[in-house]
Amino acid sequence: MEKDSVAQSLKLYIVLSRAFKAINEQVNKLIQENGLNPTEFAVLELLYHKGDQPMQQIGSKILIASGSITYVVDKLEQKGLLQRVACPTDRRVTFAQITDKGKSFIEEVFPSHEQNIHEIMSRISEEERSQAIDLLKRLGIPSGKY
Repeated sequence: MEKDSVAQSLKLYIVLSRAFKAINEQVNKLIQENGLNPTEFAVLELLYHKGDQPMQQIGSKILIASGSITYVVDKLEQKGLLQRVACPTDRRVTFAQITDKGKSFIEEVFPSHEQNIHEIMSRISEEERSQAIDLLKRLGIPSGKY
């Protein structure tokens, strides 16, 4: 019986991995068609929805290595979508701030991004999505983080 349980756990892992890969590819395709890579889009979306962010904290909020943030922010700054702003009270801190051009970009692109994700997730019912959220939280989130 234990062997079957282990095999089922491995199968679940493979199914989750493949599902994530397939969904991610579909979502990232739309992002790339709009001229950004997924990490650039994630940073821009974070700034749009959460406001100015200290550069040192962006990586943990969008789940990428902090070493990559400088490169991503440089690229977005070159495109005029964000700017760096020095913290007035602490010289060690620099904030990333979305520009008007960045806001316009997100306001134009985000509705299609959101709809794309909704269409993908609508392959299962609302009740199944709620169940999936609950189950996946139990798998991947240490007690009470969501």
